[in-house]
Amino acid sequence: MAQQVFPTKSNLMATKRSLALATQGYDLMDRKRNILVREMMQLIDRAAGIQDRISAAYAEAYEALKKANIMLGSVGGYAAGVPVERGVQLSTRSVMGVELPTLKLNTTSPLGLYYDLESTNGTIDVAYLKFNEVKTLTVELAEVETSVIRLAEAIQKTQKRANALGNVQIPQMQKTIKSIDEVLSEREREEFSRLKVIKAQKEKEEA
Repeated sequence: MAQQVFPTKSNLMATKRSLALATQGYDLMDRKRNILVREMMQLIDRAAGIQDRISAAYAEAYEALKKANIMLGSVGGYAAGVPVERGVQLSTRSVMGVELPTLKLNTTSPLGLYYDLESTNGTIDVAYLKFNEVKTLTVELAEVETSVIRLAEAIQKTQKRANALGNVQIPQMQKTIKSIDEVLSEREREEFSRLKVIKAQKEKEEA
């Protein structure tokens, strides 16, 4: 259904300008959506890779921990000597106006020595390094998965706005332009016919 706009040439030009802007906006949103979808798919693939690495690191860590427990007895005392992490640093990056998190673990050096080398062996070193790797990968996975969620929300909003333009506003403006064109054309035809009649009457009077 065409919008109710008074059929004048100025309104016709104004509606055409609005249509041009709406079409440009639709194209920009479509481009934004495509970029966001591409970014999200790359992150989904990255998340899958991180999950595989976490699973592998966990398996190696627990295997090393099991061997350490067998060879050294309980390793709880050694674990108590490992310092607690100081937290995570949060920053952001922007993709087409969408703020995505960047996380960095404030980790202690994995090469630090927090237990007596004389009373341990290589198995506990492997367990420590692998659990440290799991910790780092878990933070990376949290960053990626949060980014995927934010991108999905932004894609949904962008698609909703694009649909409103492409399916409602742009077609309405196109119908309005067509309606005004038809009215103005009809007026021109009527004016032309009226002028022809006037001209014929003048010629008849002058004859």
